Amino acid sequence: MARAVAELLTIDHVGHRGDGVAINAAQSIFVPYTLAGETVEVEDVPGNHPDRRRLIRVTQQSPERIAPFCPHFGVCGGCAIQHWNDAPYHAWKRNIVVETLAQAKVATDVAPLLDAHGAGRRRITLHGRMGTHEVLKVGFAAAGSHDIIPVDRCPILDPALDGALEAAWATAEPLIAIGRPLDIQVTATLNGLDIDVRGSGALPTSLITTLSRVAEKHRLARLTRHGELVLQRGSPEVAIGKAKVVLPPGSFLQATVKGEETLAALVRERCGRAKHVADLFCGVGPFALRLAEKVRIAAFDNDAGAIAALQKAAQSTLGLKPLKAEARDLFRRPLMPQELRDYDAVVFDPPRQGAQAQVTQLAASKVPVIVAVSCNVATFARDAKILIDGGYKISAVTPVDQFRHTPHVELVARFAR
Repeated sequence: MARAVAELLTIDHVGHRGDGVAINAAQSIFVPYTLAGETVEVEDVPGNHPDRRRLIRVTQQSPERIAPFCPHFGVCGGCAIQHWNDAPYHAWKRNIVVETLAQAKVATDVAPLLDAHGAGRRRITLHGRMGTHEVLKVGFAAAGSHDIIPVDRCPILDPALDGALEAAWATAEPLIAIGRPLDIQVTATLNGLDIDVRGSGALPTSLITTLSRVAEKHRLARLTRHGELVLQRGSPEVAIGKAKVVLPPGSFLQATVKGEETLAALVRERCGRAKHVADLFCGVGPFALRLAEKVRIAAFDNDAGAIAALQKAAQSTLGLKPLKAEARDLFRRPLMPQELRDYDAVVFDPPRQGAQAQVTQLAASKVPVIVAVSCNVATFARDAKILIDGGYKISAVTPVDQFRHTPHVELVARFAR
C-alpha cells in the first residue's frame, strides 16, 4: 500500500490527553508529542482515525521543547509528555482541573499544582506476549496500540523496584508456554518485590515448582497467581504512617510513596478539628491509618481483603484511636444520611467512575465537612455539583501530580455546610 501523503500542520495547543491539537478547517486534529506553536509534518494513522495524525518530524520547534530522558519515549505508551519544560507542563496540568470544573459550572479557586512524583512509581504492570518467531516480549503497551514494547529499564521507577523488570521476564518465561497473554503486576514492598500474575490459567505442579525457584532467585517477597499464593519468602508490607500493612495480592495502592503522603497530608489538613471521621472507599487505609493517630475512624470499602488488612494493621499498631473497618459496597449500599449523623467529617476517594450514589446521600446529610479525593477530574466535577446543589460550599481545591509525564491528575477538595 502506498504511503499516505504527508501534510504540514501548526499546533494550536496541548489537549487534555497530552496530544498537540491543530485546528484544520474547523476540525481538531490530534498529534502526539507536539507542542503549541510548532509546525509539524504528519501522516494519516492507519484505521478509522480521521482526527488523528502520526508525527513524522517537527519542522519548527517550540522554545519550550526539551529532549526526552527515556530512549523508549514515543514508542512505549507509558509516558505522553517528556518533551515539555517543567513550568508550562505544570501550568497545563493545573489548567486541566481549572477548565474541567469551569465546563461543569463548578466555581472555585484552584491552587498551584503539587508535584508528588517523589522517587518514582512503586508499582508497574508489565505485559508478557509471544511475538513473531516465537520470541517472548515483556514490557509496556506501545503508544496507540496493543503491541508490546520490550524494555530493560524504566527511568520513572522508584529505586525500590530495582530488579523488577528482570523478575518479570523470569516469571513470564515458563508461563508463556501455556500460550496465554500475561499481565505481571510488580509492587515494591519493605521486604522485597511482590508479584501477582494474571492470565496464566491453572498451573501444573511442575510450573509451580519452577516459579518457586524464580521467586527464590529474584528474592521476591511473594509470588501469587490471580491472587493465589505460589510462594512467600517474606511479608509484603508497606508503611502507612505508624502502621505496617500486609498488602492483599493486587490490592489498590497509590502509585508513588510521595503521592500517598501528599494526598494524606491534604486530607488531614482539610478535616480540620474533626474528632470522628468516616473514610469511604478506604482501601488498605492510606488515610484512615494516618487519621487514626489523632481521631476516631470508621472505614468502609467493598474490597474485603483490603478491609481485613486494614483491621489487622490497626490492631497491631500502638497509639491509634479506635478504628472500625467494614466491608461494604458503597456503589450498591451507600451510607445513608441517618448513618452519617455521628460523623463530623467524611473523606471519600472513589475509583475513576466517581461516587455518584454515595455523594447523593452525602448531599442529603448534615455532615459538616466532606473531603473529596479524586483521580478523575470529570467525575469529580459531576459529584461536586451534586454536593453543591445539596447546599455544600466548595473550597481548597488542590491538584496533585503523582503521575508525572502523563495527563493524569489527582485532586483534593473540601466541602462544608
